[in-house]
Amino acid sequence: MRIMTDSPIRFPGLFGDWEFTASSTAFHSGGKAIYWYGILIALGVVLALWFCMTQKEKYGITEDDLLDAVLWGIPLSIVGARLYYVIFYLDLFKNADGSFDWGGAVAIWDGGLAIYGAVIAAFLVGLVLCKRKGMKLGALTDLIVMGFLIGQAVGRWGNFINREAFGAQTDIFCRMGLTVPGFETLYVHPTFLYESLWNLVGLIALHIWSKKGKRKYDGQIFWLYILWYGLGRAWIEGLRTDSLYIGTTDIRVSQLLAAVSAIAALVVLIINAKKQHRPEDLFVNLKKGEGNG
Repeated sequence: MRIMTDSPIRFPGLFGDWEFTASSTAFHSGGKAIYWYGILIALGVVLALWFCMTQKEKYGITEDDLLDAVLWGIPLSIVGARLYYVIFYLDLFKNADGSFDWGGAVAIWDGGLAIYGAVIAAFLVGLVLCKRKGMKLGALTDLIVMGFLIGQAVGRWGNFINREAFGAQTDIFCRMGLTVPGFETLYVHPTFLYESLWNLVGLIALHIWSKKGKRKYDGQIFWLYILWYGLGRAWIEGLRTDSLYIGTTDIRVSQLLAAVSAIAALVVLIINAKKQHRPEDLFVNLKKGEGNG
C-alpha cells in the first residue's frame, strides 16, 4: 500500500477528529535533507545513554566501561540493524538492471532499521568487551536493554513521521488515517504507537522491579526484556502489512523470530527460577567486594 508522503495523518477516535501534517524532512543543511527519522533515532540514543549513565552503579558497570560499550555498540548496532533489514528486504535495494543499489542500502535516514539486527550486534560487542575488561556479560546486558527499550519507544515515532510500518485497515478507536494516491483516506492500526507504548510499559515495569531489589542474577533483566519484547512484537507484527514472509508460506519472519525468542527467554527464566542464586554472586556485589579488599 503506497502512502502519500507528507500527507495529513488523522486520529478521528482520539480526542476528536483532528489531523497532523508534517514533512518527513526536518530541515536542510548544506543542501542535504535532515530527516525526522534520523533525529528521533538520535534522540532515542541520547535518552538511552542518559538513563544508563544514571543506573550503571546498580549493575557494577563503571562510566568508562559504559562509554566504551556505547562508542562501539551504537554505531555497530545501527550497522547491524541496517544490514539485517537490507538482507531480508534485498529486492528493495536492486536497480532496474538488477545491480545492487549501494546508495539506497546506506540511506538509513529514509527508514529501514531492524531491531533484531541491532540486538545481535550489541550482544556481540558486549561479549567482546566483557571478555577484554573482565565484566559479566549478564550485568552489562541487564543495563543496556533498559536503554534499548527507551531507544525503541522513541525511535518508533520515526515510522509515524515517515508514514510507514503501519497495520491493516481497522475501525478501532485509536485508528490512524493515512492518505493514499487519489486522496482517499484509509484507517489502519497505528502499530508504531502500539510498539512504542509496549516498550514504555516494559521500561517502567522493569525499572520499578529492579529498584525493589528483585534482580537475583546477572542476565535476568536481559531475558525479561527478550520475553516482553518478543511477546509484544509477535502480536504487533501480526497486524502489520509490510511483513516479510518465509517463501510462499503465511509465516512472517519477524513474528516467528519474536515468538521463538519469547519462548526461549521463558524457558531460561523458568530454569533459573528453580536455582539458588546468591546475592554476592551479582557482578555489582563482586565489584564491591574487590573495593573492600
